[in-house]
Amino acid sequence: MLTKERVQELINHMPETFSVDDLVEEVILLQKIEKAQQQIKNGEFYTEEEIDREIDSWLQQ
Repeated sequence: MLTKERVQELINHMPETFSVDDLVEEVILLQKIEKAQQQIKNGEFYTEEEIDREIDSWLQQ
């Protein structure tokens, strides 16, 4: 979950002028990155080998 502090940091690093669309895109990206980092901490990811096996199984169908 995002915090006010993280969003404020994001805004502080943006150019002096920006559109609401630019801000929303950056907030969504930040949220996705933070979610991915949490998933990694929780061990909720696939190894490269697991992905290779899964792709191979798709291609053999």
